[in-house]
Amino acid sequence: MSGNDSAERSRVRDPLGSGGQVMPLPVDALGGKSASAALRSPLYHQIYLILRDKILSAEYPHGTVLPGEFDLADYYGVSRITVKRALDELASDGLVMRERGRGTTVTHEGKGPAISAAVEGQLEDLLSMGYETQVRLLDFAYVPAPPEAAAALHLDLGAQVQRAVRTRSKDGVPFSHLTTYVPADLGRSFGPDDMLGKPLLALLEDAGVRVASASQTITATLADHNVAAALDLDVGSALLKVSRTVFDSERRPVEFITALYRPDSYCYQMSLSRVSAAGANSWSPKSTGYKLA
Repeated sequence: MSGNDSAERSRVRDPLGSGGQVMPLPVDALGGKSASAALRSPLYHQIYLILRDKILSAEYPHGTVLPGEFDLADYYGVSRITVKRALDELASDGLVMRERGRGTTVTHEGKGPAISAAVEGQLEDLLSMGYETQVRLLDFAYVPAPPEAAAALHLDLGAQVQRAVRTRSKDGVPFSHLTTYVPADLGRSFGPDDMLGKPLLALLEDAGVRVASASQTITATLADHNVAAALDLDVGSALLKVSRTVFDSERRPVEFITALYRPDSYCYQMSLSRVSAAGANSWSPKSTGYKLA
């Protein structure tokens, strides 16, 4: 073993040697304690994604020193060259700084205070997200309703709807890609310029719609070429997918939206209460909301 390799190993055991906090080895990994060659992505990319997530989530905060190449290689069951490439990718992203004799230090400083709000069955807080972020309109047109939108809006397949595609950003960083469909008779009350100044819910209310409720599902998806370009991500990046149908006071569907969110910038939160019913205990939702970094 060379002197440099010995020094690299010793830094994990000697936090004071680097001038910063040395992080322990991660407690989780792909495939148990090893990266998996059976997965489609290269081994170095799997390790890169694990470490990147820990940095962006502040589990490895700014100023900390990552475990050395040998320790990571042993932990994940890969070669040192594989780990080196993963760390080099993190450095290329500006998330870490690599220095000979000092190791790999996290340089990512995280993001500002989060916008946080509870929705609790009401939609006013979704409006607040619209006013506190910046919008970019990518597409605006009247088109035949695709099957999913037609079903959500209770329209015949191919009925005309207004389709708008937008991104929302905070501090210049895009975090969501939104595709909305509105029945054509409601959509005619506002145009593309209006969508740059007000959230869609506010425009519907200006048109006389009494927005009352919504139903939504939350799942995951991967970024295609267009979405990846709009959100400044790699093709195939994981996204949080929210599909929501908004209803007026008479239960008419007035909007169907598919929202794709960067999971490093947006999360959905839920508070639960422990309740007893019919002799059994269960968790019941108390409040829900979003958190936008």
